[in-house]
Amino acid sequence: MKRFKKIYILLGVLAAACILTFGAMQIKERKEQIKNSEEIILEIPADSVEALSWEYGAETLAFHKGEVWVYDEDETFPVDEEKISGLLDIFQQFGVSFVIEEVEDYGQYGLEDPICTIRLTTGEQSYEILLGDYSSMDSQRYVSIGDGNVYLVKQDPLELYDGPLSELIRHDKIPLFDGADEIRFTGNEAYTIAYEENSTDTYCKDDVYFTEQDGQKQPLDTSRVDGYLSDISYLNLTDYVTYHASEEEIKDCGLDAPELSVEVSYTREDEDGQEVSDTFTLHVSRDPDEKASATDGEAEDEAENGEDTEEEEVTAYARVGESGILYRISPEDYKRVMDASFDSLRHSKVFTGDFADVTQIDIALEGVTYTLTSEKKDDERIFYYQGEQIESLELRRAIEGLNADSFTKEQPAGTEEIGLTLYLDNENFPRIEIELYRYDGKDCLAVVNKEPVSLVERALVVDLMEVVYGFVLE
Repeated sequence: MKRFKKIYILLGVLAAACILTFGAMQIKERKEQIKNSEEIILEIPADSVEALSWEYGAETLAFHKGEVWVYDEDETFPVDEEKISGLLDIFQQFGVSFVIEEVEDYGQYGLEDPICTIRLTTGEQSYEILLGDYSSMDSQRYVSIGDGNVYLVKQDPLELYDGPLSELIRHDKIPLFDGADEIRFTGNEAYTIAYEENSTDTYCKDDVYFTEQDGQKQPLDTSRVDGYLSDISYLNLTDYVTYHASEEEIKDCGLDAPELSVEVSYTREDEDGQEVSDTFTLHVSRDPDEKASATDGEAEDEAENGEDTEEEEVTAYARVGESGILYRISPEDYKRVMDASFDSLRHSKVFTGDFADVTQIDIALEGVTYTLTSEKKDDERIFYYQGEQIESLELRRAIEGLNADSFTKEQPAGTEEIGLTLYLDNENFPRIEIELYRYDGKDCLAVVNKEPVSLVERALVVDLMEVVYGFVLE
């Protein structure tokens, strides 16, 4: 009997526990109800916000809006207005996926000690947005806006607010140059490039950039100049040293006397679609101590070896015009900007014209002159030797393939390997004379219109000679 009594007591305790558990579950379910939601919980027009701040990790950033956005701790900091607008845009229509109502334990969502706290102030109201844990199950962030609920949000604000102050700087902008009206170099290079269409100073139809060298107007390679402008346009100016440079900081970066300054005059469209002239200036320099050390080392090596040494990696800086921001640039960017000499931007090809304009070729080879004539059929040149049509594609490739290894003004001392006189359908340049002299076992010296121009790999010259032998000895 006693045993049955104990069993009844245990059954009663179990029933009571079940009732209590069920009641607790009902209370819990009543207290925290999770449901799907397409609700927009915040609608804050970005242009109505007058102050913005947030705390993330150990960093607190705060901004206020006057005529422009200003960083509270340093009003000289150039704030990027577009990036601030990007931070505010998310709250113009801040939508959620789930709502958890009547929350009592915010800690379980990471909102007792939030990962990030964002505060916005408009003229009428202040908002505090707490960012909690990230729900790996739903791939969304828990958020509280102080209304007693917890939300899982469609877009995680932390993706925008987890960056440092440096990401909010208004960097100097470099135009995307679509050509230039004029380019002026000062410093290590000191010359000017001018834009001129349909010039009578070249026989290459693509030439539009010219400079003066030794009192003569010289064409430049359009693709090389445009490539150089592209290197300027895509220069990576993000790693700033300071955003409010003092005279001492400018001097410490070597930018008080830049190694190279590039001033580009160009035409752009304004907001009304009208063409306007503008100018962009870039200054580049090495670290002064590195520069001095490298100069001394190069001088010693040249004295010992009689030749230039390869340039080592450098610490280099850039500045746009008179901007207060000084940037550190990569050694690769530095070298590309500094590669602005006449030789770097001129044509590397010995013959720069269009082969379709060649009406006749006289070829001097081993004391004999061979003449090729041509006629034009359907915009194509047909070449003949002694009245017989020849296959001219290989000849064209061999002539157009004569590229400079380096440039020189050295007069030829060796024997002439081959000479070409190209007659052109061009009233300003009726003919071009190209002479190729033996220079050494590796190179030939190219002389164009009696002026030494460049060293050309001898193998290219031999290829040309073999092509000529191919049709004159048939």
